[in-house]
Amino acid sequence: MNFFSLYTHGFARVAVCVPALRVAEPAFNAERTIALAQQSSAAHAALALFPELGLSAYSNEDLFHQDALLDASLAALQRVVAASTDLTPLLLVGVPLRHEGRLFNCAVAIYRGQIVGVTPKSYLPNYREFYEKRQFAAARDALSGAIRVLGQTVPFGNDLIYVAEDLPGLRIHSEICEDVWTPVPPSTMAALAGATVLCNLSASNITIGKADYRRDLCAAQSGTCVAAYLYSAAGPGESTTDLAWDGHALIYENHECLAESQRFCDSEQVILADIDLDRLLQDRMRLGSFGDSVADQRERLRQMRQIPFAFQVPQGEIRLLRHVERFPYVPDNPATRDERCYEAYNIQVHGLLQRLRSTKIEKLVIGVSGGLDSTQALIVAARTMDRLGLPRRNILAYTMPGFATSERTHQNAHALMAALGVTAAEIDIRPSALQMLRDLGHPFVEGAAQYDITFENVQAGERTSHLFRLANYHNALVLGTGDLSELALGWATYGVGDHMSHYNVNASVPKTLIQHLIRWVVRHGEFGAAANTILQSILDTEISPELVPATAGNQDEPAQSTEAKIGPYALQDFNLYYTTRYGFRPSKIAFLSEHAWADASRGHWPEGLPQEKRVAYDFPTILHWLEVFLFRFFQISQFKRSAVPNGPKVGSGGSLSPRGDWRAPSDASATVWLEELRRVRETTVHTWGK
Repeated sequence: MNFFSLYTHGFARVAVCVPALRVAEPAFNAERTIALAQQSSAAHAALALFPELGLSAYSNEDLFHQDALLDASLAALQRVVAASTDLTPLLLVGVPLRHEGRLFNCAVAIYRGQIVGVTPKSYLPNYREFYEKRQFAAARDALSGAIRVLGQTVPFGNDLIYVAEDLPGLRIHSEICEDVWTPVPPSTMAALAGATVLCNLSASNITIGKADYRRDLCAAQSGTCVAAYLYSAAGPGESTTDLAWDGHALIYENHECLAESQRFCDSEQVILADIDLDRLLQDRMRLGSFGDSVADQRERLRQMRQIPFAFQVPQGEIRLLRHVERFPYVPDNPATRDERCYEAYNIQVHGLLQRLRSTKIEKLVIGVSGGLDSTQALIVAARTMDRLGLPRRNILAYTMPGFATSERTHQNAHALMAALGVTAAEIDIRPSALQMLRDLGHPFVEGAAQYDITFENVQAGERTSHLFRLANYHNALVLGTGDLSELALGWATYGVGDHMSHYNVNASVPKTLIQHLIRWVVRHGEFGAAANTILQSILDTEISPELVPATAGNQDEPAQSTEAKIGPYALQDFNLYYTTRYGFRPSKIAFLSEHAWADASRGHWPEGLPQEKRVAYDFPTILHWLEVFLFRFFQISQFKRSAVPNGPKVGSGGSLSPRGDWRAPSDASATVWLEELRRVRETTVHTWGK
């Protein structure tokens, strides 16, 4: 299959259709159903959902007892079945069907000229404006599990799951309108039995406030079932004798709305979304409570019927319609991002607050470099002292210049400490670092420009050693500053280095989020105008460990670039999120990353991100840095993560604590991940962009 097809990477495109119809005119309704089915097929959809009783119209009332209408509805169904022969999607259409001397409100599953199964409505509303029991029987009233329709004998019941044989993970269940408004919808049992895409053929007249309830209902059902939930309500053409209709179509995936129709639209509509089947299956696999629920219902679930159909996967390059955020830890939506930053900041503050209360220690020691991580930790410490009613001077902040400290970061560190009103001091680590290098017999002592790992780690170790001894001396806690991105990449000096502290508020905060947390603090004026000026300067500074001095040129700016060594944090945080949160294979991560990053003009950028940071990465670059990530993350860095200090978990995709979300062996090999990525490179790079 084509690498740049969504179907290669565990996605399935689905369509929800709202056709125009005419009451009691099935031939016209079949024509409009076929037209939207063809539109869905042209869009390479695997599934197309239509409204309840869409071939007859829902609002026929006692006309449903007229043989002429029922015969015409059956003829309309036959036309749709015949027209489906060359179409891509499985169709779910609504039609009244006679069976066992009763009339049933049915969802008929059609695929390439065949009826696959028929699902009758389980719960018939008979209150307020609804009187369906006057015309229809419920699913429980049927005696047999099969129905004869259009010359075929097919499965009949609310226990049918349609399984796409050639698209792993696509397992479809249908229910009808009222079914989802009940305490235990049929789709709940279907999800526990393996269905991943839950479909609701609805009519659903509109009243004030009902649309919000539908959204809540679909969001909740998709979330509790860890599934996609598709909903199609009747649109233009239904009778308005006593009711009105808004044509509301919705597609949700695990509580997230992927697509929604325009309500009260005069024209027909098809909404499309790409469902991430891998994501749903990964979440179900991880959620022990989901598996426990399956076990609790095992006897009932064993009775569910799996109905296979030979799905023909669409071929060729089929690009994602789905929006993939460039920064998965930083929401695009400004309001959502603002709320997330507020929560993250306060989680950090409350974590530190509780640690100080429990230890009955009232002072903190922190190293302030003028970089992003120590800045975030320092402002969290300042707000924690405010919440505890303690003076900020209880924060003992030290800037510790080394052989490569730039003038800019040095000035920013001092200015920030002054603006926050903490106890500020400076310890020059060069003499003690030089003594250590002399003890080691390092060539740097004799004037050689040998800036190796030993040279770098001696400085990092000296800083941390000073901080711990200062904490002993002042009865304080050492506050860590290292972030989640650095932990993932092993970008920390192990043990007596920036790897260690008494408590680390940044432990589960990725680098890309830290930048926006600081921007949030600036935007909300948490610490005043003077602090804002310094914080903005820090945001504008190159990310650097500042351990290797410049050989020539500008001494005022950091000489090292962290991202030149281990990759852009924007890409590496993307890789980290999809590796740890969902366990996706490297090929899928590369596919998603290319979709998100290959075109800088596509999609939204987080507010406040400088224009020069709004860059694109081509596919070879994406693969290169993903390879770096996989090797560092899986093969050489776990031993550091196995010995990290305490720190609060901040986000659902953000903890590498060995006591929490991430437990892995320190001596694992990255071979399987790297080999899978190698195959991608060999088969795709030469065709990318052509």
